[in-house]
Amino acid sequence: MSFVPKKDIHIRTPKLPDAGMHFCFGDIVVVEGSLIGVVVKSWTGRMGANPTGPNHDVYVREFNAIVNYREDEMQRYMVRHKYLDDQELEYQHNAIAGV
Repeated sequence: MSFVPKKDIHIRTPKLPDAGMHFCFGDIVVVEGSLIGVVVKSWTGRMGANPTGPNHDVYVREFNAIVNYREDEMQRYMVRHKYLDDQELEYQHNAIAGV
């Protein structure tokens, strides 16, 4: 009886694109140009017959519904965390007024 070594078994998985997500649960986002929403579920987009990349279910108050958006259809809502001084208030007022 001779000894036959087992061959190394390698399971090969396909290389998937980096699905680094830029949004997560609770992030406030802007969709469709001016609508504010909140991310309620995130999907990597790797599974299924149509891998579309990262996408998110967003609660959009304007629609009172949850809508799915791809990451490239969303922007992060920027929140200002400081008080404006008088000069900054004047600049902001003029920008809004188109002066």
